[in-house]
Amino acid sequence: MPKEIPIWEKSNLTLEEAAVYFNIGINKLRELTCDDHCPFVLWNGNKRLIKREPFKEYLYKQYSI
Repeated sequence: MPKEIPIWEKSNLTLEEAAVYFNIGINKLRELTCDDHCPFVLWNGNKRLIKREPFKEYLYKQYSI
């Protein structure tokens, strides 16, 4: 069986994982990542992945979301 990798060790997170990790709703994550030139989103076909470190830096610089 494949070994489960903890969320804090992953470099890219699904929307569900990012919602749990950052305590942000999935709809808000979709809203933040819908821009074509979003620096912290990685598209794998139709699947949207959140780059964990760049998104963490983005959140650190924000006053509110």
